[in-house]
Amino acid sequence: MNQQLLKLENLLRCHTVCRQLHSLGHRRTSARWQRVFASASPGRPAQQCTGPWHTDSLFGAALSQHRLLVTKKEVRPRKSQLSSTKSKKEVEVWIGMTVEELARAMEKDTDFIYEALLNTTMDIDSLEADSHLDEVWIKEVIKKAGMKLKWSKLKEDKVRENKDAVRRPQADPALLTPRSPVVTIMGHVDHGKTTLLDKLRKTQVAAMEAGGITQHIGAFLVPIVLAINKCDKAEADPEKVKKELLAYDVVCEDYGGDVQAVHVSALTGDNLMALAEATITLAEILELKADPTGPVEGTVIESFTDKGRGPVTTAIIQRGTLRKGSILVAGKSWAKVRLMFDENGKPVNEAYPSMPVGIIGWRDLPSAGDEILEVESEARAHEVIDWRKYEQEQKKIKEALETVEEKRKEHQEAHRKDREKYGNLHWKERSFIKYQERKKQKLLRPKEKVERDSNMLPIIIKGDVDGSVETILNIVDTYDASHECELELVHFGVGDISENDVNLAEAFHGVIYGFNVNTSKVIQETATKKGVKIKLHKIIYRLVEDLQEELSSRLPCIVEEHTVGEASILATFSITEGKKKIPVAGCRVQKGQLEKQKKFKLIRNGGIIWKGSLTSLKHHKDDVSVIKTGMDCGLSLDEEMIEFKVGDTIVCYEENEVPAKTSWDPGF
Repeated sequence: MNQQLLKLENLLRCHTVCRQLHSLGHRRTSARWQRVFASASPGRPAQQCTGPWHTDSLFGAALSQHRLLVTKKEVRPRKSQLSSTKSKKEVEVWIGMTVEELARAMEKDTDFIYEALLNTTMDIDSLEADSHLDEVWIKEVIKKAGMKLKWSKLKEDKVRENKDAVRRPQADPALLTPRSPVVTIMGHVDHGKTTLLDKLRKTQVAAMEAGGITQHIGAFLVPIVLAINKCDKAEADPEKVKKELLAYDVVCEDYGGDVQAVHVSALTGDNLMALAEATITLAEILELKADPTGPVEGTVIESFTDKGRGPVTTAIIQRGTLRKGSILVAGKSWAKVRLMFDENGKPVNEAYPSMPVGIIGWRDLPSAGDEILEVESEARAHEVIDWRKYEQEQKKIKEALETVEEKRKEHQEAHRKDREKYGNLHWKERSFIKYQERKKQKLLRPKEKVERDSNMLPIIIKGDVDGSVETILNIVDTYDASHECELELVHFGVGDISENDVNLAEAFHGVIYGFNVNTSKVIQETATKKGVKIKLHKIIYRLVEDLQEELSSRLPCIVEEHTVGEASILATFSITEGKKKIPVAGCRVQKGQLEKQKKFKLIRNGGIIWKGSLTSLKHHKDDVSVIKTGMDCGLSLDEEMIEFKVGDTIVCYEENEVPAKTSWDPGF
């Protein structure tokens, strides 16, 4: 602007000089004419010519005015720039927002974000529009844009009030009343747990089960204590069991401890009364008490879906008294109690502490082990469930952000290594090399996918009750042979096998395992058409054995060598065929037989120096295909560079493919 002003001033000065010269010439000419006119007209006054000088003054005024305007124009942008600096734009951001979300919040395009992160440790090449940004990079972009940031989500999280339902404080001991003991029966597979329950309950639970394994939790009111079972057998040794329990800090009364050990036979019913009396005595010594008043507190023991009654739970009441119409929450599900029944299936109106009860009225199926709490209304139940779902979402978000942070660190480390690797290269060369590497990776992907699919077993697990599914999942969690074949749990649930299960199995090329569930004829036909395997079991360890077999079938076969015969080299010589000299070994078969069509190996001093096939096998001068034990022969190899030595051994063998077996041992 100053240069333009100088140019204008120079032009004005030049114009003024021209006008002055013109005026000077005009004055001289006018003076001559004035003298002429004066001589001709002595009475006429002479007129002054002042026009040009007036023009110069106008130009000066215009120049002054122009300077004033220019000065004002130069000052105005500075004032506006200062005002914009004072009022920076505020951008609402949150941790974990994507590149696209940040650009939208700043009212910029994604290219602006990429440019702002140039010359930083961020790997720009791996950054996509949906990539999550860490707090450091969000601040960096906002700072370079000259804007202010505002953490929106964090403030909202702090403001939200905890609406969860919790247990009540401990009750006054004076309000507690005696309760029945709650006992858990534990034992190994097929050790008589169900038969023991059968005798105590006077029912036939064992007769209805396959393999003598109780898959469901049977809750009832008889008190039960530790028992040494199968004492009716001749080889039974209860004392040995007691000594073995010492290693696990289970000290029986006979050895100075406080654990009652009762020798029983669940099969014959021997000594079961003594077992019940011992349990009652222990309960009296422990003085078990509970508070039967106030809102209900309990635990889900089992849950399943009944076709006629919907979601059903078996629960143990720990505090309060449960009645029809009570509003309960458990996990992320709630219920308005419509019906309750005891261990025999008979309806009951109330359930007291330590009483097992079946509850009908759940909106969703809670999980075994979930805490049951009574709330005052359905609105309060919805409030609790919403809070728990929100809390779970926040936990997932936190885990996702932690994963993002780990990935960011991995990318940062990889970027650092790349910079060390490509630091001295021009950016064009660096881009070309990276393009070539990506191209190679794309070419390898189909092959890698085939190998990955063959070494992976996706499974879907369906069970009749929640506890059964939980048990199977616990067994699956012990899988430790991922280096052989990956075991991927696609889906699990309670209930019969559905069309959705078949569709999932088809999509993931997986296998469906069902435990104590049914499959309709239509579903079975659909699965057959889609090539989906459905495997149903009623014994839990049979299901695990089937899973082991399926895993083993995904493994490559093991190649085993089977020796057909052995021969010792007694002499070496060579024969001429054309221009070539071929080494020949004179052998005698020591064991088995040599078959020309099989594979051979040459062993010297216990080490294998050659593997391959024979080009010739002769007995005397005749070509033969088999040489038996005790016979002499001459043979040559398919590799002419191998030299024979007296004392070497020729072994004839065949390779057999043997199915591999998974190394996973679930402990059954």
